[in-house]
Amino acid sequence: MLQYKIVPVTQFQQNCSVIWCDKTRQAAVVDPGGDLPKIEEVLKANDLTLEKILLTHAHIDHAGATADLAEQRELPIEGPEWEDKFWIDALPQQSAMFGFPQAKPFTPDRWLKDGDTVTVGEETLEVYHCPGHTPGHVVFFHPGAKLALVGDVLFNGSIGRTDFPRGDYDTLIHSIRSKLWPLGDDVSFVPGHGPMSTFGQERRSNPFVKDL
Repeated sequence: MLQYKIVPVTQFQQNCSVIWCDKTRQAAVVDPGGDLPKIEEVLKANDLTLEKILLTHAHIDHAGATADLAEQRELPIEGPEWEDKFWIDALPQQSAMFGFPQAKPFTPDRWLKDGDTVTVGEETLEVYHCPGHTPGHVVFFHPGAKLALVGDVLFNGSIGRTDFPRGDYDTLIHSIRSKLWPLGDDVSFVPGHGPMSTFGQERRSNPFVKDL
């Protein structure tokens, strides 16, 4: 079974997640934006072997420590979708703009696209391309656990910003309604910031995307 632990990192309190296969104890880190010692503590406390890094998108608070972690642990990087390459290339400028530690660009070992899958130990997650917040944003979904890691696409009571370069409000709303809602109202999701919720709860009460 898939297990997970949310690790808030950086001054933006971004929800980095450590996810792992209960059987093999192999793990992935989703969106290591910074504060690597906090992530290492979770790995050690749960006796996990880190096998890869997964990225929903390439904003600094989600991807800032990716290059350092990949180098230190000799890990492959999977995601985001190729359209976020310009954000990866701009990580040094992003870190200077927001007062983050200097972040290095990197090239993912695998760009992801809609319909792909990623594995963690013996567990498999589905990949959904959900542009709007960034053009290359992806979401990871585990059907067995009914768990989605949605980055900055959707929040408890809100949605991602669309005022950054190549963000688009209508595209984001379409991504949420066409890609996330069909997965089921009983799916719990880890947003990029703030508390978890379910797709059903957001369909009922989220002012941006609730059912009409």
